[in-house]
Amino acid sequence: MSVSRDDFSIAFRSALLQRGASQKFSILSLIIIAVIIFFLDVYGFAVVKTARGVINDLVYRVSYLASTPTRMFPSLNSEIASHFNLKKENEELKKVIEKYKALELNLEYLTNENQNLKKVLNAENISNVSNIILAKVLVDRNSPFLKSIIVNKGSKEGIEKGMPVTKDNNLVGRVVETNYLSSRVLLLNDLNSRIPVTLDADNSQAILSGGGTSKPKLDYLPEDYNFTGEVNVFASGKDGIFNSGTPIGKTTIDGEVDLFVDPNQLSFVTVILKKNEEKF
Repeated sequence: MSVSRDDFSIAFRSALLQRGASQKFSILSLIIIAVIIFFLDVYGFAVVKTARGVINDLVYRVSYLASTPTRMFPSLNSEIASHFNLKKENEELKKVIEKYKALELNLEYLTNENQNLKKVLNAENISNVSNIILAKVLVDRNSPFLKSIIVNKGSKEGIEKGMPVTKDNNLVGRVVETNYLSSRVLLLNDLNSRIPVTLDADNSQAILSGGGTSKPKLDYLPEDYNFTGEVNVFASGKDGIFNSGTPIGKTTIDGEVDLFVDPNQLSFVTVILKKNEEKF
């Protein structure tokens, strides 16, 4: 057993010595080749120059290809950042545009409202009348039979229950409830509305009754009264509430009245500050 170990040790040392000799020979060979190439380059042999040129070109090409990612990624990164910046700016611009659109619509609404207000002022001649209050419609209470509106003026401005309400000098209803800063107006087409009226054709008297529809009807007309055409209808004033001769509408062949003012299209109305004796 000991003999085998000695033989193995001798064989291993021999292999190391042979490997060391081989490495020494390889290094010596490289040195000799390097010296030969140096002298060939110094004395200007064309083959060496050509080989060196080819090697340099190959090194330059490889270096260029290797540096491509480092040259491309900064540019790509810059483009990506620029894209996201543009997207953010685009979103901000969209918000600004939407804001200006809203402002433009609001301005258009205020302009139209101002024009409508001027029309009402001119039609009612409010600037020369002290017993008229201009009011804006806040709420339109519209149901199948009950038709009323809420206006932004109340007892603070002297409005009382029973006062007439007009639009462009045409009757639209009367005040039935007052608060300090608001009032409720019962419209002519409300189911509970009853107004004494006069027909322009022959001064016939009747009662204008609301039924919840757009056109109130005429009740208690003279017997055998015939509707031959459109006849103007005015408030008679017999109730002591409405001014006599206030326009209301025109009759139809069905005994209804086509109102001069559409109750569903009220934005501004005027309240006649008239004391009335009747309590509702």
